[in-house]
Amino acid sequence: MKNKNFIVPHDFSSVADNAFDHALATAKIVSAKIYLLHVVAKDKKIKEAEDKLNQLIKQKDTTIEIEPIVRVGNIFEDIGEVASEHHAELIFMGTHGRHGWQHITGSHALKVITNSSVPFIVVQERVIKPTGYDDIVVPLDLNKETKQKLAYVANIAKYFKSKVHVITPDESDEYLKHQINASLQFAQRFFNERNLEMTTKIVPSSGFDKEVVKHAVAVDADLIAIMNLNQNNLFGVITANYEQYIITNDAQIPTLIVNPIESPYGSSVLFG
Repeated sequence: MKNKNFIVPHDFSSVADNAFDHALATAKIVSAKIYLLHVVAKDKKIKEAEDKLNQLIKQKDTTIEIEPIVRVGNIFEDIGEVASEHHAELIFMGTHGRHGWQHITGSHALKVITNSSVPFIVVQERVIKPTGYDDIVVPLDLNKETKQKLAYVANIAKYFKSKVHVITPDESDEYLKHQINASLQFAQRFFNERNLEMTTKIVPSSGFDKEVVKHAVAVDADLIAIMNLNQNNLFGVITANYEQYIITNDAQIPTLIVNPIESPYGSSVLFG
């Protein structure tokens, strides 16, 4: 069986340590190795960073294999490069909202994410439950790319025995409404075939980002899964502003964010 690898960028802050805990909890379920990464600006800072990472690892009471990595460079390039080098399935990253270390804020997190083809789970201060990700909210709009994330969600849900909550925008146009219904039926078949429980909710398309978070709070979700489309488009209500809002949502619900790939949905299978 192929080894599963996770990357955790760590800046010695509380949110980074929380991301580390999320990675540890997930690694325990799927038997993954964790690479704990810190990026420094100068060579002379390497030794100090290595000592700090090793101390962090010692503090975790875990049987998970953890390897510290210190790189000289910048987070916008090195996180993605390390993930690529180690064929990582997931990157767990803490975000500080509007301000933070090395600019991993809501507005800059997307730049880090876009520089990697690997999916991210972005966390704030909210800790992971002992049972992991029990409930996952999946916004589904008319972008064809949004179907790609279903494979990632299904694999996480399989491991954690999660319930999936699909939420779609209500469209007044009959053609668009038909397309949304087709997407919902597709999702229902997709999750049913994998024996995963799914609920559906249709909400106003105006303020869809806020409706997604509101629904996530209502179902006590542990994860919101979105695509990094990072552009305005004709059929999608999911935009870069939407992504930033979700990543830094006030409920502090972690976000799974996946970059679109140039292939049919589900061809890249997380934890495969």
